[in-house]
Amino acid sequence: MYFDASRCRHYGECVQGLPEVFDVAARPWVNPDGAAPGAVAEVVERCPSGALHYRFDEGPVEAPARPTTITDTAAGPILVRGELRLVADGVEMAETRAALCGCGASANRPFCDGACVTPAGPG
Repeated sequence: MYFDASRCRHYGECVQGLPEVFDVAARPWVNPDGAAPGAVAEVVERCPSGALHYRFDEGPVEAPARPTTITDTAAGPILVRGELRLVADGVEMAETRAALCGCGASANRPFCDGACVTPAGPG
């Protein structure tokens, strides 16, 4: 499992889904051995931003959602799930989930960094 903090938008799917694995009060905050690998993978796949990913040494890889879905959120990012090919600064990335910048203000484009999020809404 790996975590990209620059992509995290703090939706909380991880800490709500498996608090014995994802504990923000602990250091390190992720204990991948805290639950069965399949359970960890299922919760990681709930992460809408794609900040969390997993890879098994042997076994299935994360399958992209079909059909691809695009959800515009009132509080910031555009959430995308599916077989994604993103290009940023000439670099192509294969992704299954992403929270994309919808305002153009993100310093982490194409991903949302919360630059346009108002205090009234989550990002």
